[in-house]
Amino acid sequence: MALQKLQFRPGIVKDLTSYSNEGGWNDGDKIRFRLGVVERIGGWTKVLDGTSFAGTCRILFPFVSLSGEQYVTIGTNEKLYLDDGGTLLDITPLRLTSSAGDVTFSASASSSTVTVSHTGHGANEGDYVTFSGAVSLGGQVTADVLNTEYKIASVTDASTYTITVPVTADGSDTGNGGASVVGAYQISIGLPDTTQGTGWGAGAWNTGAWNEPSLASDISLAMRLWSTDNFGEDLISNIYDGDIYYWDTSVATGTEPVGRAVALSDLAGADPGTPTVARKVIVSDRDRHIIVFGCDPFDDVGVQDPLLIRFSSQESPTTWDPTVANTAGDIRVGSGSEIITAVETRQQILVFTDSSLHAMRYLGPPFTFGIEQISRNTTIVGPNTVVAVDDMVFWMGVDNFYGYTGQVQKLPCPVRDFIFGDFNDFQRQKCFAASNSSFNEVWWFYPTADSDEVDRYVIYNYTENTWSIGTLSRTAWADRGTTGYPIAASTDGNYYFHEFGLDDGEQNPPGPVNCFIESSQMDVGDGDHFVAISRIIPDITFAGSTQETPEVNFTVKTRNYPGGAYLQEDEATVTRTATTPVQKFTRQLDVRVRGRSFAMRVESDQTGTNWKLGSPRVDMRPDGRR
Repeated sequence: MALQKLQFRPGIVKDLTSYSNEGGWNDGDKIRFRLGVVERIGGWTKVLDGTSFAGTCRILFPFVSLSGEQYVTIGTNEKLYLDDGGTLLDITPLRLTSSAGDVTFSASASSSTVTVSHTGHGANEGDYVTFSGAVSLGGQVTADVLNTEYKIASVTDASTYTITVPVTADGSDTGNGGASVVGAYQISIGLPDTTQGTGWGAGAWNTGAWNEPSLASDISLAMRLWSTDNFGEDLISNIYDGDIYYWDTSVATGTEPVGRAVALSDLAGADPGTPTVARKVIVSDRDRHIIVFGCDPFDDVGVQDPLLIRFSSQESPTTWDPTVANTAGDIRVGSGSEIITAVETRQQILVFTDSSLHAMRYLGPPFTFGIEQISRNTTIVGPNTVVAVDDMVFWMGVDNFYGYTGQVQKLPCPVRDFIFGDFNDFQRQKCFAASNSSFNEVWWFYPTADSDEVDRYVIYNYTENTWSIGTLSRTAWADRGTTGYPIAASTDGNYYFHEFGLDDGEQNPPGPVNCFIESSQMDVGDGDHFVAISRIIPDITFAGSTQETPEVNFTVKTRNYPGGAYLQEDEATVTRTATTPVQKFTRQLDVRVRGRSFAMRVESDQTGTNWKLGSPRVDMRPDGRR
């Protein structure tokens, strides 16, 4: 037989059998489809050098001050940071500052554990506290050792806890730190995972025996999530089902922090009815209202209404109590049992409940905002699984993907069963959507059934309507903007520029981004003949590679029946040999396999290698059974 040209349909299909998807792609990792062909995704490089953040990051939010200072907000389950040009500013709010003298220390010789006494400290294990005003305990535990931030090692009771100091106390450390010690306690840390709850605080009150922990094992304790937005050059942040905080850019000069975020209700001049609990905060770009979703009403502060939306008066972060003289107000969503999240588009704000979708629009005085239901029986997996791209909105539902361009529609997804059939529903709040606008893509990151952390992604190219899949551990993402490249956080305490270079910057030194694409099975005729494949004529480009001799491996493997194992395979390497005057690479690959059907795999595991696949050809001839 003559050479046969292989032209594959773009996009990965996992929800059909490999045999029925002949002429398509069946599997891949760290590849994308662009202009109808396969190419590998870009690499990533570490942003923070020599430092890292505490906890697991669940939000990245870049913004710029009026003076041109570029910040990236990093919200973790333990802290709230700003990255100011590589310097991490800790702006985590405080929940309590003690009076001078309320805090004392005691140390034991030959131990690095120091016991702290403070009646009513309210701290939990893992919380952070910063001490000031302490004097030396008399020996190794000096004032400089004590007057810094500590993570609480253990909580003994309501009046005492322990910290671990970086020195070993000796027999001279008999003091208590003096009468001027002040302890500044940051808000308690949140959970890094959704957790099954037992013990104190889990389950309904007054169930079970007195003085015994709850035996309930079906109580879900939610992980910590943040939402953020900028009010001009200042920052608004909200802990999901928690307080709303405000950070004023004027409290920082260069990289020297002189203030932390403070509760919105604690701002000077804040109304008595300022909200203290919410699920989401957005600053409307068009009319400059701060909007909080699933919040407490102005006349019952502290009692959360999961369907209530409130908005401040225009241009004011402190005016929340509605009067005839301002534009503050509220709206209650009329369907569903709770607001899950909201997202702003150019024309409106979409509000998602657990069973419906609503459009919230600015009307102007006297009503300010109006809301209408636009879809029923619409689901969303979690608060961070929706993303707006211009006037398009895409989100991940409980068992489908959705798009909105004026009306809600399910996105035909050829990898849907593959994703939702291997999905950790208990950790669904970790799922998030990400826009990669340079490539017209939306990414969704999610945890698989056997993983408690995000370990896979799916990509939807909304202009070419193609899907691809892969493995990558990321916990938050922000599209290019002030940062120039997309940024994404990992579980290693750092975040990365993506589509930056060609290599895996999580490794030191940077390693290869291992990537591959594999076709579905192909046969000759109806598969009633055996064929022998003797060579491959590759069609590939290595444009953009930094490796002097980049290469990829081609593998051909055959099987005799659609449900059988691959019985034979052979591989060969394509290597670029020249770039000028034209790009040259291996002319042909000699292989030797036979079977009723075959599949092709292209992969690379080399640093500095970029590639895009065209239309390879294979040399096939009929062959007998022997």
